[in-house]
Order: sequence, then C-alpha cells, then structure tokens
Amino acid sequence: MLIEFEDVTLERSGRTVLKDLNLSLLEHRIGIIGVNGAGKSSLARLINGLLTPTAGQVRVDGLDVQLQLTAVRQQVAFVFQNPDNQIVFPVVDEDMAFGLKAILPDKAARQARIESVLESLEMADLAKRPIQQLSGGQKQLVSLAGALCREPKLLVLDEPTAQLDLRYRNRLLQILADLPQQALVLTHDLAMLSEFDRVLVVDRGHVVHDATPAVAIAWYERRCQA
Repeated sequence: MLIEFEDVTLERSGRTVLKDLNLSLLEHRIGIIGVNGAGKSSLARLINGLLTPTAGQVRVDGLDVQLQLTAVRQQVAFVFQNPDNQIVFPVVDEDMAFGLKAILPDKAARQARIESVLESLEMADLAKRPIQQLSGGQKQLVSLAGALCREPKLLVLDEPTAQLDLRYRNRLLQILADLPQQALVLTHDLAMLSEFDRVLVVDRGHVVHDATPAVAIAWYERRCQA
C-alpha cells in the first residue's frame, strides 16, 4: 500500500507541528523515530484522519484521506500507546465485537472472526476474560487483536512496546514479524526496528533522515549525543 504526503503542513494551537512534508511510503515495515514533540504521532494520525492537515494532501492507496475518510479507515487500523484509550467494553470478545459491528453485521460471522484472530495470536484463552483482570501486556495484545479483526491492509502502531515487560515485548515483535499487513511503527525502542525495511527520523516537524534501520538509527544516536 502506498502512503503519500504531498506538501503537508499541520498547525495546532498556533504552532507548526509539521511543515512542507513530502513522502512516499510503500515498504512493508517502516519505523518512525525522533525525540518527544518532534511530530511523529501527528504524522501518523494524519494517515487515518485523526488529524487533518492545514495544507497539502495525504493519500492512502490513492484515496484522499480528507475526502474519502470512511474508505481509508476500512484499510487502516491504529493501535494506541495506551490500550486503555482503545478498549471500551469490559470483556475481551465483547470489546472486539464492538469494533466489528459495522463491518460484519452478522453476529455469528463476527464471533467466528474474533475466535480466528485470537487463535492466530495464541490468545484464545483470553476471549471471556474481564479486561480489568489483564496485565498491561495482555491489554496491548487485545488492542492489536481488535485492530486485526477489521482485516486492515495497514497497521499504525504508536509506541507499542512502551508499557510492555520483556516477555510481552518479545511476543509483540514476533507477532509483528509474522503479520502480512504493512506496518508503520512509531517508537523509542530502536532495537525493535533492526529488521525493518525503512526508518524515518522526524525532528521539529521535518523528516531529517530517511534510510535503512542501521544507517538511520546510527545517525539519530549521533544527533542525540551532539
């Protein structure tokens, strides 16, 4: 799937967050790194219309995000850093079903897809678990499972390992490695990007470096030490 930013500028509360951004993103695994406040999350939120550019155009698979938002959101799933901002219902499969109602009106079809996704992630035992009984790592995987139930072509993940212990971090990385969907990952966890196809470094609203993981991460580390 091709994601395009054409002359995109984003202003929020009188501040320029992104400026004159031109990008074509096609690779299977793309990482976005940068210091806090650099504009990473804003860039990602433009992709599925959580934010609207002040100027310019964002296109996903040829679709203008502003003009064809519903169609775009059928193809793009966003996984937030804090799963509590994404999980609504008190039981795992109930929460997953809620996000599927508009896509799969048939209850039996919804349940079959939920069971299939949970099984594929080795999470079938969590289907009837109350959300409040889950660990932070389990909640993050439930958020991911809910996104995958919609069968998106693109996953956008905002700091997916930030609240995970080593066990769940490693499990999440393995899941991501095995998924067929294209993924765009915003992270401070530089090591997780080592096998990615491309890494962008964002600073003060601009993409200041764009390369393979080894090159981009080394450049970013030098910049942070300077």
